[in-house]
Amino acid sequence: MSSATTSPTSTATPRRALFADPGYQAFAILRTAFTVAPILFGLDKFTNLLVDWPAYLAPWINDLVPGSAQDAMYAVGVIEIVAGIAVALAPRFGAWLVAAWLGGIIVNLLTIPDYYDIALRDFGLLLAAVALARLAERYHGKRQH
Repeated sequence: MSSATTSPTSTATPRRALFADPGYQAFAILRTAFTVAPILFGLDKFTNLLVDWPAYLAPWINDLVPGSAQDAMYAVGVIEIVAGIAVALAPRFGAWLVAAWLGGIIVNLLTIPDYYDIALRDFGLLLAAVALARLAERYHGKRQH
């Protein structure tokens, strides 16, 4: 015989405990940030409202890719949107994708004079993406029972 209090409480209590867990809170914060930010920045590559994005492309990379620097930013925008969606749907994979992408951005920025501060900031973001990937192993790896 089933108790009326067993069913609703048994699913609600673990969920409340999960939301009270500081590790899960960190996972949720990072997952949200690395979903929203890449999507917004990716979309902005098409409008240049926040900044003139082509200015952040190293000349040697611009020489390698076909088209203009703005054309390259369109491709970058698509990749960033995909990365944000990947974090939302599959954070164990998406976080590593974002970390790798940030690594590429850092290499690009280190080859442009006067962008070292932005490269350092992006290194901090790379570390946060790695932390998200590690937290996703615990909180998004297998279904919580």
